[in-house]
Amino acid sequence: MSDQPRPGADKRREIEVPDFSMVIASAVHDMKNSLGMLLSTLEDLRQELQGAPAENPKLNTLQYEAERVHSDLLQLLGIYRLGEHTLSAHSDEHYVADFLREQLARHQPLLDGHGIQHEIVADDSAVGFFDDELIAGIITSSLNNAIRYTRSRLRLGAREQDGWLVLSIEDDGKGYPESMREAGDALLRAPDFSSGSTSLGLYFASAIANLHQNDGRRGEIRLHNEGELGGGVFEVWLP
Repeated sequence: MSDQPRPGADKRREIEVPDFSMVIASAVHDMKNSLGMLLSTLEDLRQELQGAPAENPKLNTLQYEAERVHSDLLQLLGIYRLGEHTLSAHSDEHYVADFLREQLARHQPLLDGHGIQHEIVADDSAVGFFDDELIAGIITSSLNNAIRYTRSRLRLGAREQDGWLVLSIEDDGKGYPESMREAGDALLRAPDFSSGSTSLGLYFASAIANLHQNDGRRGEIRLHNEGELGGGVFEVWLP
């Protein structure tokens, strides 16, 4: 009996290959949600372990690293949406001091766990027009960074200057190196993944601030070491 191929045996069904960037975006979205659940569980665990100080350093490390990765994933999703031209700022009126309190409250257990003193300097009646979800992402990332580098103090501030709303995060650490302070418009360039230092967080913050525009002006971020606490100062300037 001859070994003849069966009819249709050579017709292989072609499998459609999905857009890899969409696969990555979907996976990142799932990981972000899982980390959100992890952070919520860590907070519950922290409450249950009150009175067991020996566990606090481990919880602080777990929460900090989970917050950092969660923030990174949010940034990756935001950058993907920027590339797809599906991310835009939907500004609304917000009481600035209340907004800053909300951001600080999320980090309260971590700040307390590290013994970091913190304060908010903002007029309770001050209002601003911005996309609170997008700006919250910037504040969260900057707070995580400040918690890592501060010695013992953090300050969140808000002020009006020359027609801009300026949100700031100040610490008493060693401050920003000169290369970062002088980056300027380079922060809006796509990260260079071949250099080993992508500055992804700064690129994300610059891009989100830049989405906010009013009367021909676009938002930006500024870094300097001229604050009252003696460390680094991260500022978001919104028109």
